[in-house]
Amino acid sequence: MALILTFLGKSGVDHQKIAIAAAKKFANEGKRVLLTGRDTGPGLSLLLDTPLSSTPQQISPNLEAMQLKTSSLLERSWEEVKKLEAQYLRTPILKDVYGQELPVLPGMDSALELNALREYDASGTYDVILYDSSSDSTTLRMLGMAESLSWYVRRFRQLFANSDLGKAVAESPFIQPLISSFFNVNWTADNFAQPTNQVNNILEQGKAALADPNRVASFLVTTNDPLDIANVRYLWGSAQQVGLIVGGVILHSADATIGSLSNEFDPLPVTVVSGHTLDDTQLMNALPDFIQQAQQAPKPIEILVAAGQVRLFLPGFDKKEVKLTQSGPEITVEAGDQRRNIFLPPGLSGKQIAGAKFQNNYLTISF
Repeated sequence: MALILTFLGKSGVDHQKIAIAAAKKFANEGKRVLLTGRDTGPGLSLLLDTPLSSTPQQISPNLEAMQLKTSSLLERSWEEVKKLEAQYLRTPILKDVYGQELPVLPGMDSALELNALREYDASGTYDVILYDSSSDSTTLRMLGMAESLSWYVRRFRQLFANSDLGKAVAESPFIQPLISSFFNVNWTADNFAQPTNQVNNILEQGKAALADPNRVASFLVTTNDPLDIANVRYLWGSAQQVGLIVGGVILHSADATIGSLSNEFDPLPVTVVSGHTLDDTQLMNALPDFIQQAQQAPKPIEILVAAGQVRLFLPGFDKKEVKLTQSGPEITVEAGDQRRNIFLPPGLSGKQIAGAKFQNNYLTISF
């Protein structure tokens, strides 16, 4: 399993230079590294002085690079969809639709990129995967997709099971034979058990990876400009909302001074680099110990059953921007443009919220 590392904040060439320097730093340490990102132009290829394609290619010892091209990812994933259809449906209907003809729809990019990262991670070929993201809320939603999708599966599966249609399918002696005539699997106990459990396993693996600083982490990139700082603080809080660990801050500053930045991002460590004047070696040497800082970073969420509390770290927001609601065994926390559903464990499930306070960047919910 690899460490998936990404950067949030100040975008553009400087952002890509940091990603490249980080990749080279890990490679020089003897780690097997994949540097990749969405195909948004020739920038990454020009900086590496190597034309990149949709398949990994070696750049230097221990370092491979590629660009995630949505059309290629869609074509590859479509073949997997047809295999799944053939597994469950007696008479496949998608066999005459080919991946080469599929147009890319809005929103496909993120899902396909996340799946590609999952596959490269699971391959065991790499120790570190550097994902050069677009540094916006779309990237955060992509990385938080496992938790969001698990809520949809959990919620709508239960709604269907409790509906009249779900009960009719489960109890009717006539519908079951009809289902069996179309499908290759027996769904008598739970009409969606087998495929749903497969999806849930993948989603649980994704959620576990996101919560582990040794598996997925991010770092903020900013300048001394007040607008950049405000934007990056907002991204910091939004990252916590999707469960993404932020290990530290990289300050791109010509005068190489931290100033009051340490207070803005406390308790994260701030590392100063001057990417406009440093060469690759100097920039690599200026970068922090990513793994160590990620391991020491505040956790986005802590569930303290014995104390009857749930604590969420939400920097970059004030209490007016944080909303809290409760529905059944779950609570929903909304901050900024991110919404998080928290499934309460035994010991807290079924209890009503007794109080909540927002203090020192923490939302503490008591039961």
